[in-house]
Amino acid sequence: MVDRKNKQSRKEALDRWKADQRTTARAKLPLTDEHLQSMFDMLDEALPQRGCDHTLRLTTEWLVLNNLPIELVVNWLHENGGYCDCEALANSEQAWHDATGGVN
Repeated sequence: MVDRKNKQSRKEALDRWKADQRTTARAKLPLTDEHLQSMFDMLDEALPQRGCDHTLRLTTEWLVLNNLPIELVVNWLHENGGYCDCEALANSEQAWHDATGGVN
């Protein structure tokens, strides 16, 4: 019985820690969920057509077109493994999903 309570207590502590991590990550998101979804959708569509040139060219073009903060978004992408458009789609989109608990 004690072992079951201890196991439950550890699970609750882990769940709290994960929730805290998501809250912290969510607070660092540079754009609204709608903008991030739109940006990643654009990359998903544009990369097969235009390819990745190992820069954030497509992302930057989209940010300029939508009058969104380039430096803020680029810094967040870099912090989350997005150093070029294809890495932004592969790594940073996952970081966004992780931050929101997959509710996108």
